[in-house]
Amino acid sequence: MFQIDFNKKIHIHFIGIGGISMSGFAELLHSQGFTISGSDQNESNITTHLESLGINVMYGQCKENITSDIDLIVYTAAISKDNEEFIASVESGIPMMDRAQMVGQVMKNYQRSIAISGTHGKTTTTSMVSHIFLAAQMDPTISVGGILKAINGNLRIGKSENFITEACEYTNSFLKFHPTISIILNIEEDHMDFFHNLDEIRTSFYNFSNLLPENGLLIVNGEIPQYTDITKDTKATVLTYSTVDEGCNYVADQITFDSLGYGSFDLLENGTKVDRIQLSVVGMHNISNALSAIALARSLKIPMEAIKEGLSSFKGTNRRFEYKGEVAGITIIDDYAHHPTEIRATLEAAKKYPNKKVWCVFQPHTYTRTKAFLNDFADALSLADKVVLTDIYAAREIDTGEVSSKDLANLIEEKGKDVYYFPSFDEIENFLLENCVKGDLLITMGAGNVVNIGESLLGI
Repeated sequence: MFQIDFNKKIHIHFIGIGGISMSGFAELLHSQGFTISGSDQNESNITTHLESLGINVMYGQCKENITSDIDLIVYTAAISKDNEEFIASVESGIPMMDRAQMVGQVMKNYQRSIAISGTHGKTTTTSMVSHIFLAAQMDPTISVGGILKAINGNLRIGKSENFITEACEYTNSFLKFHPTISIILNIEEDHMDFFHNLDEIRTSFYNFSNLLPENGLLIVNGEIPQYTDITKDTKATVLTYSTVDEGCNYVADQITFDSLGYGSFDLLENGTKVDRIQLSVVGMHNISNALSAIALARSLKIPMEAIKEGLSSFKGTNRRFEYKGEVAGITIIDDYAHHPTEIRATLEAAKKYPNKKVWCVFQPHTYTRTKAFLNDFADALSLADKVVLTDIYAAREIDTGEVSSKDLANLIEEKGKDVYYFPSFDEIENFLLENCVKGDLLITMGAGNVVNIGESLLGI
């Protein structure tokens, strides 16, 4: 495989440069003196930003984009193999690598590369770790899968040897990484369009744990069933954390929630109370996420004051229980949850928020995920007082007619819950305006474009 020499500033071309991760690494390499170009189907705020930096972005993916002066082509996994530009790249003979391979090579360029993995919570935990490092003035380079207000985007370019990034298991992409420290937040069934079963997913995380060197560190959620099967062969030191298992290295004790649903807890380190931790985000799941970030920080001897400051200053990323505004006394929140476990965590957190009723406008994401978890989705969504469903967001898939939002609505209705389905966003917005009342909490939820409903109601 082609190896990037960071002392030799070549021309790298990104197919799909407008993606949240691709754009971040394109900017990172550009800042290090590489010549960067790229293509995307449509103009966006991200591509406009890249162009403002002097990066050449081409709109439309055609063979003419591949020119002889390009030394390396990086492509996103979302690019179809019949894409005209991808075909031209293969035929050109120019070295190619996918995004994950490129990220892995960037990680090799740092002495301390931190990879944060798990089925859920990667973006939030990466952001928490970033806030702690920033509070400790450790000048990290950060790549996060969302917009983090503390760095005004999804990328921060530091000058230290600290590199922080998310590590996603989809298509086993994180197995191409080169971490020195890894976090495993949780392991559940997801991405069933790629994995066949949970055993395959667990095997992927087992292989991920074995990427670490002997002087590495693995931080793992002690509540993962049979987690030792995942960690048993790693060469690295293993630390555990939990909100319930007092036998873990880091434990949250005496957990409470304030009137806004923000959690606080006593931090126990190997059974001894260290300090009281106050968060500025909601839900039990974020207490768990915070524990993993604390375990990392304590292992690096980051001062407790910096840890507390970093966590208290973190108020969430975009699309993670994000407060969008208020209209007619109705509070509107947006959340990226698109897996039953994430939905349950978000709605349980919402129950601790001061409100009359919780309305959830849910947009199922992909047909394969909806079909695989249909009953689980119905169970999780039933935690809301009122559920409104949009059509399924197809993303990369084609509708085969095997599953629809009406199937999900029927299951929720069987559970005795009020559920409504509308085929258009306009119908949903009109329905909400007629039926939500002052004091209600309205959550738009999903990984697609459902956020547009709340923003339309708010006029933003």
